[in-house]
Amino acid sequence: MPREKEGKRKSKGAPLPIVPILNKFLQTYEKHCAQTQTSVCPAIKMDLKTSINNEQILRKFILVRPEDSLPSILPISLEPLLMTIRDECYTLVKQICIWGLQLSNPEVARLALLLELKGHTTCPLTTLELIDCKMDLWSLGRLGQALQLSSLHSLVLDYCRFENEEMENIFAGLENNQRLQDLSLRYCGLGPQSGLRLGSVICQSAIRELHLDGNYLECSGALALLRPIAEYAEIQGKDQPATTSPDSRNPPQPLQARQRGSSTLNQMTKSSGAVTVKTTLGKKKRKKGVKRKIKGLTEAGPWLVKLYLADNGIDGKGKEGENGLLEFIQILTCLIKYSAHLREIDLGNNVLGEMAADNILEALRARKTGNRPVLKITVTPQISSDTFRSIWKNSKKSNVTHKKKKKAKT
Repeated sequence: MPREKEGKRKSKGAPLPIVPILNKFLQTYEKHCAQTQTSVCPAIKMDLKTSINNEQILRKFILVRPEDSLPSILPISLEPLLMTIRDECYTLVKQICIWGLQLSNPEVARLALLLELKGHTTCPLTTLELIDCKMDLWSLGRLGQALQLSSLHSLVLDYCRFENEEMENIFAGLENNQRLQDLSLRYCGLGPQSGLRLGSVICQSAIRELHLDGNYLECSGALALLRPIAEYAEIQGKDQPATTSPDSRNPPQPLQARQRGSSTLNQMTKSSGAVTVKTTLGKKKRKKGVKRKIKGLTEAGPWLVKLYLADNGIDGKGKEGENGLLEFIQILTCLIKYSAHLREIDLGNNVLGEMAADNILEALRARKTGNRPVLKITVTPQISSDTFRSIWKNSKKSNVTHKKKKKAKT
């Protein structure tokens, strides 16, 4: 058996000597922890040893504070890990996940330098997760600057509570970003005023998946977010023949008349055809094509594929009352009818009401009549069972549902 494995390896070329590389990485990491008087992260040490035993490349580092950590134990720090990546020239890492830590200015500064090395590393970072982490205004400003020069495809800042001025630093770093595809700001305390800024960021970046669950956008914030996306979708949808499939191999012609839209849209809709091909999902072959495109730059524009707005206080109880909810539903149904890019939207835990649910159902039917791709939409069950069932039938069934059915059979 060992000889067979060696034969396979030789046929593929000389294997990377990953075991000595990881052993040296672990030794250097432990040395830096001792020098900085911090604790070795148990999760990182375990992942390194597992990768060594399996002779596998470790591409994801998870830095997490143990739940049973005592005050007398030395704290866990990000700095020794970053110092080790630098000293060992470890260019194989693609994901760094930091959970529940207070990040100091020196730590964020060192992280920012690593993010900005996109032109100097063989395998730059593609995913950064900062979940339930605390950073001051300076750190967020430095991180925002680094985002403009990074190669990140995914940024997760869930459970990080930000003030308006702090959040502006992140938004500034995302503008004109043609690499970031996935942005997650779940449970960050974003209020209605963040909606307008988010809409502007989406129009000026390549973000395709936006996770905003558990915030406080309410009707006004959600409306400000969706308005430029829906306006562009309506312009594109009306210019495109209803009988033309969005999954067609021939991309639609670039839009010529754009003076109907806002000034932001006028800047963003110069050549929609190429992006339509890149972001149009459907068949498995299409999805593979999208993944390959992510490696390079993607044209900026308001073409969201997935939008998650669950639990955002979108109802008729805010300052705008029922009028605010009605205006939001009008923009939402416009997006549902015309967007050839949107594939999934989650509005769960928002009390929209029966009238809004009826409008969503009509929009889904119009979408089907217009030969748009099937849209998976999640709404609150606090509506009539008939309407809820009709919405479910007209939207894409989730993969989770299929998995649950399989488990039930076994």
